[in-house]
Amino acid sequence: MPKAKDDLKPGHVNLKMLAEHLHLSQTTVSLVLNNSPAAKSIPLETRRRVLEAAERLNYRPNYFARSLRQSRSMSVGVLAPDLSEGYFTRVMSGVVEELTRAKYFYFTACHDWQPELMSQYPRMLVERAVDGFLLLNTPAELDVPVPVVAISAHGTEPNVTHIVLDHMKAVEMALRHLHLLGHQRIAFMRGPKVIPDSDFRWEGVEKSAQTMQLQLDPALITRIDSGAWSEKTGHHPMSPEIGYEPMKQLLARTRDFTAVFCFNDIAAIGAMRALAEVGLRVPHDVSVVGFDDIQSAAFFTPSLTTVRQPLNEMGKRGARILLERIANPDATELVAEVVMEPELVVRESTGKAKA
Repeated sequence: MPKAKDDLKPGHVNLKMLAEHLHLSQTTVSLVLNNSPAAKSIPLETRRRVLEAAERLNYRPNYFARSLRQSRSMSVGVLAPDLSEGYFTRVMSGVVEELTRAKYFYFTACHDWQPELMSQYPRMLVERAVDGFLLLNTPAELDVPVPVVAISAHGTEPNVTHIVLDHMKAVEMALRHLHLLGHQRIAFMRGPKVIPDSDFRWEGVEKSAQTMQLQLDPALITRIDSGAWSEKTGHHPMSPEIGYEPMKQLLARTRDFTAVFCFNDIAAIGAMRALAEVGLRVPHDVSVVGFDDIQSAAFFTPSLTTVRQPLNEMGKRGARILLERIANPDATELVAEVVMEPELVVRESTGKAKA
């Protein structure tokens, strides 16, 4: 068996150089490095030599050349408004888990709801030859030549698979819980207009309230846009301020409510702070319900009652579907929508309504 040449130094070594160094054909080396089923016919000792040399010489495959051969770049583009604590971190943890397992690389771009970035980033990612797009809480109005999976976006665009929560069921769970505790005067904190989930969730509130004969008092409805998401302060990543400001404004007008249902947990945490500042106790004076079940929701005092979205699983499912669509580009059967189930998590922030 010929010995490997000793004239190569670690660094920029391509397949041809590695094959010559080992006195093997490029096909043999490629089969071993790609762990191809056909590599089983290659002697174990030869396979070991190839892997050892590749590691010692710091061989890196030429992904661009490979992508031209396979028509794949082994990368996807992930678009999100921001990656702040809460919804995005939980969804991304599931996305990353699946993509890493599939040996896929990912580019994450945050558009911060800026229209020019929302149109510019998809183009830039297509130029980087991504095999598909995963959208987190971002409208799926993309004109791209690759598969698209959108999480929490809602819509009926061609070429897009939507992963959505059953918002009707989610809202109904929360309102029924408050109703059973005797709450009739419930304040609502609606989500920002830009977020696709906001209108779907509010539609669920209106329908559920009608079914339960709960009065929706316009004086008790606030919207996150009017607080920390206003033009005055500009859009910024989700922070508890998005719930703190609207709750302060509501309390300045009225205290005639016994519960508040917030658009998400981050807003609920801000709302609880505003309530505490005016001497109202949660849940003794006001019950608070959040939405999402972010990691820190269970560790606040009081711990937060919330509607759990299976965010990690939504991320995993979205990534899996995208990878399947990339692997089978000619599949005629496109799943247009996957509906995920919510769960009510009752903790310390809700209690019986004050008489």
